[in-house]
Amino acid sequence: MTSHIHILGICGTFMGGIAAIAKAAGHRVTGCDANVYPPMSDQLRALGIDLIEGFGEEQIGLKPDLWVVGNVVTRGNPLMEAILDRAERYTSGPQWLAENVLAGRHVLAVAGTHGKTTVTSMLAWILDCAGRNPGFLIGGVPNDFPVSARFAASAPFVIEADEYDTAFFDKRSKFVHYHPTTAILNNLEFDHADIFDDLAAIERQFHHLVRIMPRSGLIVTNGADLALERVLANGCWTPIQTFGVKEGWQAGDAAADGSFEVSRRGNVIGRVRWKLLGAHNRLNALAAVAAAGGVGVAPDEAIAALGSFSGVRRRLETRGQARGITVYDDFAHHPTAIRTTLEGLRAKVGAARILAVLEPRSNTMKRGVLKDELPASLRAADQVFVYTAGLGWDAGAVFAPLGAMAQCSEDLDALVRAIAAHAKPGDHVLVMSNGGFGGIHAKLLAALE
Repeated sequence: MTSHIHILGICGTFMGGIAAIAKAAGHRVTGCDANVYPPMSDQLRALGIDLIEGFGEEQIGLKPDLWVVGNVVTRGNPLMEAILDRAERYTSGPQWLAENVLAGRHVLAVAGTHGKTTVTSMLAWILDCAGRNPGFLIGGVPNDFPVSARFAASAPFVIEADEYDTAFFDKRSKFVHYHPTTAILNNLEFDHADIFDDLAAIERQFHHLVRIMPRSGLIVTNGADLALERVLANGCWTPIQTFGVKEGWQAGDAAADGSFEVSRRGNVIGRVRWKLLGAHNRLNALAAVAAAGGVGVAPDEAIAALGSFSGVRRRLETRGQARGITVYDDFAHHPTAIRTTLEGLRAKVGAARILAVLEPRSNTMKRGVLKDELPASLRAADQVFVYTAGLGWDAGAVFAPLGAMAQCSEDLDALVRAIAAHAKPGDHVLVMSNGGFGGIHAKLLAALE
């Protein structure tokens, strides 16, 4: 049934994806956010979705059939308070998606601390190449699709399954709403220190996901991850396939051209010939190939599809070159992601110098929860530059073990000048942040020129 929904917090990747899916499903969609800005605002307006700046309570006059509330909204938000005062109907984004799009379908959910966006994009691409025409909701921008979310009426649905909480009124992880038939558990480490007290609290949420999966489904899990092993030891009623271990799916070492063999239980199945780098992406590929089997896509067909997979924006994405110096952008913000990204780039560039530029911007990083792991995660770089504005800890002391290899600055322009002064032709500058980093990429390329 067609209805009017108004989305609070519409410009985030997830809620913007829900807006696009709802519009394609035939609903009238409007929305608001504190900052209505590109690229999501442009995408939504191109779909004919009206956007309102801010959360003013006068929006109550829109009288939608349902308010869909993003997890950016808190008590005290003027519009939310008006909704509560008037006892209006409201729900969360994940709950709306579960009830209106996912119900009755084969849902393939991709969960884990790292690699969710990449693996979700891989899996959607594999199913698309196999003619399954999947719907999908990806928490980033895939290079192989013109959109990050797509509605398909009855096909399988691939979703990035985030463990972050659902809404101010529903503190369960988003992914428990999705009721997947096939789930990837890619890896599990402590993160999101703003909502989880410790790793055990996150493991509990992952087990909530495992507990609601059907016995006719499939769990694809990283067999070398001890935290996931503990999750499954708490009870599992669904068949399991492992990857990254000899009794499951394995990836061979990368050849000079980046290709690698895929095997299962020691039997070689095929060779992935692609553009991506790093051992972490080889593991990501195994997870996607195994999960595609959950909807009947043969491994050799999935392997062939990965040959034309071109990745995700902000994952070792080249942003430009100046004076023979290459500048990359990467979303890495957790020590493990920083380390694996640097290792992937090192494998590509060999002995060439790597200048790592880091903004510790996530809530976990700002709180300093994993700060002591950062120096070791950056060891593969030749020089490290850290933007320290807004941190609640002493960055100088934390990065002291790196000695002269590390420079810290609270002044972004001064940091850019320092990088430009240090960089030489042939260098590779890897910029890592989960935000926009003050437009540092353009500033840096201009300074290098």
